[in-house]
Amino acid sequence: MSSSAVKVSVNDLKKINPFFKKLKILFVGSEAAPFAKAGGLGDVLYSLPLALKSLGHDTRVMIPRYGTIDEKIYKLKKEKEKIEVPTDQPGEYPFLVCNVKKYSGSKAVTTYFLENMEYYEQRANIYGYSDDHIRWALLCRGTLEFIKQSKWKPDVIVASDWQTGLIPNYLKTKYRDDPAFKKTSCIFKIHNLYYQGMCDFKFAQESERDSGQEEIPDFFNPRLAKLNWLLRGIIYSDIILTVSPTYAKEILTPEYGEGMDKILSEKQHMLHGILNGINYEDYSPEECPHIPTNYNIKNIKKKEENKIALQKRFGLNQDKNAFLLGIVSRFTDQKGFDLLEPIIDHLFENNNVQLAILGDGEPKYKEMIEKARQKFPDKIGYHFEFDVALPHLVFSGSDSILIPSRFEPCGIVQMQAMRYGTVPIIRKTGGLADTVENFDPKESKGEGFVFENYNPYSLFVAIIKAKTCFQFKKEWAKIMKRVMQKDFSWEKSAKKYSEVFNKLLMEKQKNNNNNNH
Repeated sequence: MSSSAVKVSVNDLKKINPFFKKLKILFVGSEAAPFAKAGGLGDVLYSLPLALKSLGHDTRVMIPRYGTIDEKIYKLKKEKEKIEVPTDQPGEYPFLVCNVKKYSGSKAVTTYFLENMEYYEQRANIYGYSDDHIRWALLCRGTLEFIKQSKWKPDVIVASDWQTGLIPNYLKTKYRDDPAFKKTSCIFKIHNLYYQGMCDFKFAQESERDSGQEEIPDFFNPRLAKLNWLLRGIIYSDIILTVSPTYAKEILTPEYGEGMDKILSEKQHMLHGILNGINYEDYSPEECPHIPTNYNIKNIKKKEENKIALQKRFGLNQDKNAFLLGIVSRFTDQKGFDLLEPIIDHLFENNNVQLAILGDGEPKYKEMIEKARQKFPDKIGYHFEFDVALPHLVFSGSDSILIPSRFEPCGIVQMQAMRYGTVPIIRKTGGLADTVENFDPKESKGEGFVFENYNPYSLFVAIIKAKTCFQFKKEWAKIMKRVMQKDFSWEKSAKKYSEVFNKLLMEKQKNNNNNNH
């Protein structure tokens, strides 16, 4: 089911929230599918606005127009020309000139593109430049200058991740008395607290640390790159959102707070955790074009045909009775690869267990995987290169998806895999804890195997429990069906977003009325 396919009446929403209003909402970010995508943020800025639009809201998106975005393919039209974006530099470059182009087709919600030849159009990549701080400052301020000149004024601006953390900061300082933003609220959305700006702030000297209170320097001042943009997004926004209820609680603690736990604790009354969703059209075992055999909950046994295809593609023994684990992941310490290495020998020497790994990342983990493959060539296979079809094959062919993350703000891999009836083995953290209930054999409920302590032994026990259950085919089939019935649609999440946005606007209106009396 696509995000745009579901129509919910305003009356239905008023039953949930009597104060429901149709809102004008602008999402601002560094990427948005299908135009420019490097990670999960691109998916969110595509699917969530569509889902909110299906609820009746006027949702739009704004991103830079990178050199890879072809204006002819997407039929972009001029919206505004020669917008002078202030840089606050008193000398040679007091402003940068930008244009805005607009997409209004059927592939996404209305999307605006901020054009600047030097900082966007001549760049092939979204991230990774030494002057990224200038590029994102231009996006933040360019968006606000565009809104000033536009007839369309958003009720809510949603600034996404640290790259847009200066939007709430600018709104509460330089644009504080600007009539264009009198009725506009700003929400800051955190997808991963670990990423806070251009620096690693854990190692910053005390004298260089950003308190969030100093004035934003001009675009060309080296100090701009030293600011903690995420901190500023937290301080100056009206509401803080993150991507799962459990992660919203975890980041209030020193263990998960990444140095932000104290300020977040002070603002926890403004903090909401809403689970991300997935696009059901893109992850449908019944219709997916990337898997050899399509199936659904009624003929779930056909999944075995994809298992054989997966084993063949990854060079594993073709054995439908082997317990086949899948991993689709970035190779970083966040994802729990350190737990896997100590148990590899114990897991594969005496058990009919296989592992298909897809992803890329840090060389030390790739070396670990290659070493394990050499030791168990019939049981471990990997692909490090990207292939659009391979994640779907791993999801549809694996018996279990393995996600032993050290921390996981939301995680969408478990949701994608569960759509294919693949049983998750996860650590109880963040969005993983919110999406997977531990299997209870006595009650015959739950849809995965959950371990809590971050250590190799706990992971090993969870895998062996899952493998043991796999031997009991009738019980395993029941778990698979429960897995496929879970609702991770964006529509479910969008209703919660809508409720938060409406409550925020009500509070703002009440405060404005009180101030006027």
